[in-house]
Parts: sequence; C-alpha cells; structure tokens
Amino acid sequence: MRILVCYASTEGQTRKICRFCCDQLIARGHSVEMIRAVDAEEIETSAFDAALLAGSVHIGKVQAELAEFAMAHAATLNNMPTMYLQVSLAAAAKDPAEQVDLDRIASDFCADTGWAATSVHQIAGAFRFTEYDFFKSWAMRYIAGRAGQHVSADEDTEYTDWQALADLMHGWP
Repeated sequence: MRILVCYASTEGQTRKICRFCCDQLIARGHSVEMIRAVDAEEIETSAFDAALLAGSVHIGKVQAELAEFAMAHAATLNNMPTMYLQVSLAAAAKDPAEQVDLDRIASDFCADTGWAATSVHQIAGAFRFTEYDFFKSWAMRYIAGRAGQHVSADEDTEYTDWQALADLMHGWP
C-alpha cells in the first residue's frame, strides 16, 4: 500500500513517533511518504491508499496546520483507512479524567475538520527540556511536579511506549 504520514510537531516528539511508524510500515513492505502538515498543501491525497495523521496537544489544542490539512483533505481522507495519533504528556499519566479530556480533544479535532478518522490513539509524548526556553522549562517542571514526576531540566524524558506503537503499526492498515 502507499501510505501518507502527515504530522505537526512542536518540540520534535511527534516527528520522532511518525518516523518510527514509517519505519514499521516500510519494514512490512509499504511505500510511505512522511511530510509536515505545514509543507503538505500541494500533496494529492488521492494518490495514497491510507493515511496516518499525527499532532500533539498543547494547552488543549492540536496544531492549527494539522487541522488545516485535515479540513482541506477530509473528503479524500474519509474514503480510505486513516489513523490519528494524538501525542501528549497527559496520555502518559493514565488519569481517567485526563483520558476523557484527551478523547474529547480528539473528537473535537475530527468534528471541527470534517475528518472521520478510522481509528484514534492517544500516544504518550516527552518532556523536551533541550527544546524549551527558560520559562517553558520552568512551567514544564511545575507540571511534572504536580503530576508526581521527577524530571531533570538538563535532559529529555520520553514516555512513548515504543513496543505498543510497533504493535499498533503491525496491525494497520
């Protein structure tokens, strides 16, 4: 199959997740094209058999460029197998209230764009302290502390479950 992987990433974890997904799909014999949503305005989605879209949640929203892509291509995407990976730190927390909120964010994203993703998955992200400025680093340490996480502002901390993601890719599309 020819598969499109389109993503938006703020600090790079969503891009890393998509690269991993591409590697898994290629290993299974699929042809894969990975592109940032901001660079995908000219892409012809009808040339693909399936599509994976991925974005990260920041302050309750997914990146606008991914929403714009999904909205512009919803009609084509709705006629093929699609997967939406929503990346966040909240997905790592396993707090039922946060999981409900993440599901609402994903549902709103799909409804607002007119895209009916075939499957939606919450993927744990990472603290990317190497990418943060002073103020964001302070805010992220505060958030981690409130969640009971012990993180070092000198290094990144990943929560992505790579084996679970590999298993997900093994069964898709």
